[in-house]
Amino acid sequence: ATIGADFITKEIELEDGKRVSLQIWDTAGQERFQSLGIAFYRGADACILCYDVTNYLTFEHLAKWRREFLKQAGIGDSNPDFPFVLLGNKIDIDERVVSRRQARGFAQEHSTVTGSKVEIPCFEASAKDGINVEDAFLYIAKNVRIPQMELDMVGGAGSPATRLDWDTESERKKSKGCC
Repeated sequence: ATIGADFITKEIELEDGKRVSLQIWDTAGQERFQSLGIAFYRGADACILCYDVTNYLTFEHLAKWRREFLKQAGIGDSNPDFPFVLLGNKIDIDERVVSRRQARGFAQEHSTVTGSKVEIPCFEASAKDGINVEDAFLYIAKNVRIPQMELDMVGGAGSPATRLDWDTESERKKSKGCC
């Protein structure tokens, strides 16, 4: 289980041959580590909001975690198009309580609240079975753009690095991780 924050680096090769290095911070979404948010959220280029499709409470807390991320990252309402991705996990378990329709509703509602022109993309995955996890990371690698000047500072123009925050309400087992 994630305690505090877990750090993972994931390399992804795009169709054009470019390699993107994702620096993923899994903050586990636990209240007791909320004060660490500023250290992990500042400078993030995207945020994956995760919930457990078998635990409705994790879905209910998404809006709170989204607001908390924006606040602690220092973004607020200044960037309505900040890239979020919604990821429902544990689709390998039959006891689903959060529907795809509910997830799409959340994405639509929270895209229009900020005035964003882009709807939050929704993915469903199983970290345990490795289902759709790559698709979510590939989407981020393709769609999150860092200004060229920042690329030069972070990883050089030849090896762009994107820092992402994995904000999840449910803990995941390291032995069955997604990366």
